[in-house]
Amino acid sequence: MTAPKQDLKKVHRSVYSATTEPAMVDVPELPFLMIDGAGDPNSDGYRAAVEALYGAAYGIRFALKNSGILEYPVMPSQGLWWTAEPHGYTQDGDRADWRWTMMIMQPPQVTPELVADTIAAVASKKPGLPVEGVRLANHAEGRCSQILHVGPFRTEPATIDRLHAFIADNAMVIAGRHHEIYLSNPNRTAPEKMRTIIRYPVRPTR
Repeated sequence: MTAPKQDLKKVHRSVYSATTEPAMVDVPELPFLMIDGAGDPNSDGYRAAVEALYGAAYGIRFALKNSGILEYPVMPSQGLWWTAEPHGYTQDGDRADWRWTMMIMQPPQVTPELVADTIAAVASKKPGLPVEGVRLANHAEGRCSQILHVGPFRTEPATIDRLHAFIADNAMVIAGRHHEIYLSNPNRTAPEKMRTIIRYPVRPTR
C-alpha cells in the first residue's frame, strides 16, 4: 500500500520559516515528541537524549509509511531552553544550570499507542538510550516574535539582543521560554552557514 505524501514544513510554512529581520508570528498548538533534560548541550546525556528523540521520530515515520497512512520527512529538531530564573536563559550562563526540552513535531495521525509501541521497539534495539523519557504532547505558543540566526551557535547573543530590542520596541514582553528551531544539521553544515530560528512567546506590556 502506497502512503500519501506530505511535507509538514510546507503545511506549517509560517512557523518553519523566518528572515534575518525580527517579526511577529502566530504559532498554533501542534503535537510533538518531547524529551526533557538538564545540563550542557555538549554532554553525553544531551546527545543520548537527542538520539533517543530521533530514534522514536524515525520509528514512527516508518510505521506510518509502512501502514500506508502517511509518508513525510522527519521534521527539524527544536529546543526550549531555560534556567531556574524566569526567562533567565543566556548564552553566557553556566551551561550546567541549563534546562531543556528537545522536540520534533509530529503529524496528527500519530497516536499515544503508536508512540508507546515505537518506544518499546527502540528500547529493545538500543537499550542504552533514554527513550523511555520520550513523550507525545501538544505545545502551544500563540503570539511570538522570531528571527533567523545565520552562523554558529556561539554568535547567537547579538541576534538575540536584536530580537529582545524588537520585542521591547513593539510594547511587548517575553512570555515564555527561549525557543530554537534547528534548520541545519551541524554535522553536515559549515558553522557560518548554520540556520536557526530563535523565537519567544510574547504578550503586550499592558
